[in-house]
Amino acid sequence: MSDNRQHLGNSISQQKKGFTTVSTAARLSVAPMMDWTDRHCRYFHRLLSQRALLYTEMVTSPALVRGGALHLLEYSPEEHPVALQLGGSDPAELAEAARLGAEAGYDEINLNVGCPSDRVQNGAFGAILMRDPKLVAACCAAMRAATDVEITVKCRIGVDDQEPSDVLPEFIARVAGAGVARFSIHARKAWLQGLSPKENRDIPPLDYDLVQQMKGLFPALHLSLNGGVATLDVAEAALERGMDGVMIGRAAYHQSADILLEADHRIFGDAPHGQSREDIVLKMLPYIDEHMAKGGKLGQVTRHMLGIFAGKPGARHWKRHLSENAHKSDAGSHTVVTAIELMQAARPAFE
Repeated sequence: MSDNRQHLGNSISQQKKGFTTVSTAARLSVAPMMDWTDRHCRYFHRLLSQRALLYTEMVTSPALVRGGALHLLEYSPEEHPVALQLGGSDPAELAEAARLGAEAGYDEINLNVGCPSDRVQNGAFGAILMRDPKLVAACCAAMRAATDVEITVKCRIGVDDQEPSDVLPEFIARVAGAGVARFSIHARKAWLQGLSPKENRDIPPLDYDLVQQMKGLFPALHLSLNGGVATLDVAEAALERGMDGVMIGRAAYHQSADILLEADHRIFGDAPHGQSREDIVLKMLPYIDEHMAKGGKLGQVTRHMLGIFAGKPGARHWKRHLSENAHKSDAGSHTVVTAIELMQAARPAFE
């Protein structure tokens, strides 16, 4: 590590007064995922876990500032603690977007420096910003100056032909110098050409050891491990090794109960709550009724609930009934109740 990086790490350590309340929630967080972690998904996830930190889908700063798409900031009060993830690369525009997010009441504003999609690259933000830590630092400094809400960064370990062991510590040092004290690090490189966003989530090898090394280099920073974490066992192991947090993506979505229903007990040390998966589904019914009374569609909510019984007897009956009926004009909360009944009726054949 360079002398500059060592000096910065020591300086941050001296300045730090302790983690914030939202960073305590970041001990386990659900990753921001485009087309998945919308407000309906987050409400559902909050019923499963009262403690985990939830993230919005990425919202671009141009959409908010130039497009006036303030509806993208809507959420339910029950979602707290909840973080807004922004995408952008213009410091002034990101500062205004952060201000709007803070006014909306978000507990954290996160800058996306990890998404590798072509659309994001064309907008000059996302993972491509790993090439320009000076710009990322300027963006974060502008965002911090615009609001008192904590500014954080979600990044990769590098992109394309960059050497992660060189790039990542320099990136963290530069951005931390702008006042960012919390990073979520996806432990894979992103290949901006040649791999699709889906392939970028699977093909580049994971390097958990490198992320762990960053915790050693920057002990005062709050660092969360992201990428390939599929169980609470893996999350607990990372925390035991000294990581401050773990961010889980697809597993928290597709096996929502497996990850989130026990998270408050296993990750945060709360007493077991005793809620079943069926209990959670029944708690969603008033939300569904309210959503539909406002003109919403059942499938907009239930598409996020399909995996709650993943791996359990009768789960395919639950998933099939909702998949085949949620789009119908007469669908409603009764459709969800019927799906539970079909699943329960199918269970004796498995026992």
